[in-house]
Amino acid sequence: MKELTKIKYWIFDLDNTLYSGQTKVFSEVDKKMSSFISKKFNVDIAEAKKIQKEYFYEYGTTLSGLMKKKDVNPNEFLEFVHDIDISWLPKDNFLKEELIKIKDKKYIFSNGSHAHIENVTNQLGINGLFDGAFDITDADFVPKPHLDPYKKLIDKFNLDPKKSILIEDIAHNLKQAKNLGMKTCWLENDEAFAKKDADKPYIDYKINNLPSFLQEINILRDS
Repeated sequence: MKELTKIKYWIFDLDNTLYSGQTKVFSEVDKKMSSFISKKFNVDIAEAKKIQKEYFYEYGTTLSGLMKKKDVNPNEFLEFVHDIDISWLPKDNFLKEELIKIKDKKYIFSNGSHAHIENVTNQLGINGLFDGAFDITDADFVPKPHLDPYKKLIDKFNLDPKKSILIEDIAHNLKQAKNLGMKTCWLENDEAFAKKDADKPYIDYKINNLPSFLQEINILRDS
């Protein structure tokens, strides 16, 4: 753990990472995806959900599948699915305090849109605490876990992978980060898809609470 006090670039996934998966924020996005597919292709919600999950598992994101198989306009999709009301999501003052204490560079790395990143960070009360965000448009709509967005992230923010850590709730999204030289941290998640490969050697740390983990690092750094 002491080695993490030398990290200079902190990279955070957004959904189910900067907020707990228990809050069900992403299920709001999930519902909008099903609704989009249902309306766009005139199928019922059950069929829409089936298409949505099929594409997600095959292509990494539902959007990626829709673009490849159905020629869907990505901006139209993102605008629709990320237009969610999460005013009920509470501020996370503990997370805010620990992020403020980290004086190194901090970035968000998401398969979502910049609008979604802004919505979530505003609601959590942690907007303005990051040095940048990399979204699916920055990745030219190629999602994690493909290698390309990781390389683009490094180039965009001029990161040194050997001084970086990626914190993610989807275990296999950490593989490419490790291959590029980053430290990796899996935020434990009970969902089958997210915990698949959680036992792989490319995962350096496993945590169950992000603010507590950051607090531990901050205490070590100050000691």
